[in-house]
Amino acid sequence: MPQKLPDNKIMPKSPGLSLEQYLQKVAHFSNSTYGKMIRDQFQDIEGSSELAMLVAPTANEMRELEKAVAIMTPSEKQNAATLTDDQILRIAADARIDPANFAIFMNGYILYCKQKNIDA
Repeated sequence: MPQKLPDNKIMPKSPGLSLEQYLQKVAHFSNSTYGKMIRDQFQDIEGSSELAMLVAPTANEMRELEKAVAIMTPSEKQNAATLTDDQILRIAADARIDPANFAIFMNGYILYCKQKNIDA
């Protein structure tokens, strides 16, 4: 739902953030000391830390996300917010990457855009 201004007018959306720009944002703490600290904080009993992926992805996760975004069509990128689960699974399969991580990335992108009131 669009944000409302105090007088109940709807706030216009800002220009969009491309998937490539979001990918660069996500890559900021990849393989850094800070990123490792974040990953360690979110580890489960098996040592996995998927919840921290969007804050501090590993080098492998970044390579996978880059592959998936690279093979997406311009239309898929432009309409990321309307991609179905099946489309996300197909893109992940075509890129030969972990579909769960790609779904987390895509959901993170859409939520980030909604939070910032920008087009996805």
